[in-house]
Amino acid sequence: SFSLSLSLSLSLSLCCLIFVSVLFYLSFSFYLSLFLLPSLLCQKLKEARSIRSLTLPSTRGSRSTQQEYTLTRAAKMAMSSILKADDIKKGVDAFAVAGSFDHKRFFEMVGLKDKSADDVKKVFEVLDADNSGFIEEEELKFVLKGFSNDGRDLTDKETKAFLNAADKDGDGKIGAEEFAALVKE
Repeated sequence: SFSLSLSLSLSLSLCCLIFVSVLFYLSFSFYLSLFLLPSLLCQKLKEARSIRSLTLPSTRGSRSTQQEYTLTRAAKMAMSSILKADDIKKGVDAFAVAGSFDHKRFFEMVGLKDKSADDVKKVFEVLDADNSGFIEEEELKFVLKGFSNDGRDLTDKETKAFLNAADKDGDGKIGAEEFAALVKE
């Protein structure tokens, strides 16, 4: 009788432990689904919506180990949803020769000059590869590649001339308003 009572007591304790464990698991799962998953989902959606996930060459280390600047699929889709692919190709091809870049003609050729302020801001966000809110000189060098992977790198002289034309406050980088003003010139 004592061993049966002990056996029942242990069985009951084990059942209670299992029940409490299941209850804890369910409440934790509920907590995850109610509080954590929505915030994680929002974060992932923001990352997926980001059209600014471009990779720039690293300025650290030797130039031979730099990664190539490439346009991501999201950025390509963003550019093609704003500008016509044929216009982009014509603009990039027109300035294929080093030293020939003219930002005013380029913006006109790709059709950006006639776009809305929202569209110009979207293009700015694509070109702002590091999501800093500015297009720095390092990013500006790759502006043609920001429109098409077939684009060439701007020369140092072209990059500096482009930066000087846009950088009205003299901080060494181009803000969204400066970019919009440059496009509309």
